[in-house]
Amino acid sequence: MLSQKSIDIIKSTVPVLEVTGVEITTEFYKTLFEAHPELLNIFNQANQKQGRQQTALANTVYAAAQNIENLKSIVPVVERIAHKHRSLGVKPEHYPIVGEYLLKAIKTVLKEDATDEILQAWEEAYGIIANVFISVESEMYDEAKSQKNGWEGFKDFTITKKVKESSLITSFYFQPNDQSNVPSYLPGQYITIRLLMQGQEYTQIRHYSLSSAYTPGGYRISVKREGENNPNGQMSTYLHDKLNVGDSVELTVPAGDFYCDVEESTPIALISGGVGVTPMYSMLESITEKNPSRPVTFVHAARNKEVHAFSKDVMQNISRLENGKSYIVYEQDSSECDFNGYLNSDILGEVIDQDSVCYVCGPPPFMAGVIQALVEIGIQQERIHYEFFGAALALEKNSKVSTN
Repeated sequence: MLSQKSIDIIKSTVPVLEVTGVEITTEFYKTLFEAHPELLNIFNQANQKQGRQQTALANTVYAAAQNIENLKSIVPVVERIAHKHRSLGVKPEHYPIVGEYLLKAIKTVLKEDATDEILQAWEEAYGIIANVFISVESEMYDEAKSQKNGWEGFKDFTITKKVKESSLITSFYFQPNDQSNVPSYLPGQYITIRLLMQGQEYTQIRHYSLSSAYTPGGYRISVKREGENNPNGQMSTYLHDKLNVGDSVELTVPAGDFYCDVEESTPIALISGGVGVTPMYSMLESITEKNPSRPVTFVHAARNKEVHAFSKDVMQNISRLENGKSYIVYEQDSSECDFNGYLNSDILGEVIDQDSVCYVCGPPPFMAGVIQALVEIGIQQERIHYEFFGAALALEKNSKVSTN
């Protein structure tokens, strides 16, 4: 437990962290990787270059400082990050290294304002927070390894099929090299893929949502080719352009805290934009197989028909449900959709049942607009669940629900 003096000191730094948090975490990652370049093998380098990881860590540090007297209140945040850490291979021995360079970054940025008392209080607080992460992640590592067909860390898989789903999205099917079955997962969860690309010094790691209901023989992901979004597109373009059937990759046991309970009877709305359709389709297919009497509304927004993946597959599943509805929204004018323009509260108010539990996935501006719209039509916040692709960033209000 933290002493009251340390608690008071940490709370006094909250206003400073609000202003300098990203500057501190940017300095932290810079000096960390200079001293320990091997850690580049387990960090998403695209998120680093875009500043997303720095912002996500700053948000976490700020939340910890705000809730230092009641760290239990940030357990959902801890669990979400812990899922990512388990899938990346973050281990207990990494935490002292992180703590050392985080404190150095605080001292560098705050200069004379980083007194010995402040640094000592943050060192004490970091130790407690790190132990929380280590404990949660230890349970996750044990669960991944001990479950039926589970394993620890990364395992070799072979690409068995590669299917073009739209002009931008391609599905990749994987089977274990050892011919074993794979562990089950909850619809909405993701796997982590690790590759050493040609000409690269460090491995690249990315998370991709599983895009089908569980089958014991292997996994499927569906990846959007981010050809115009450097550096975020390095992995996706490599998958699309360089990897083919027969090639080998390394995968983790599925992880993630964004998933639906298929067995529930509550009406469910699955709302996606762009490649955010991938976890939603996994949920839809799982419900169709296991609970076809459940009322389901599937809403997908895309730029146009050419980039729209799984349109026929969605309709086939909807037709098998006792009470299923599907709606398509295209930004560009088209007669092959239900609505033109951006997904907004008028559309959602027309198609979503008020008693639905809602799941949302897509680009951050899309999710921000959809979540705001759902609240406007009367859906309670606790009935809205959403998933980020990449580092978790705070959603900002944005009425333009872009699917790009």
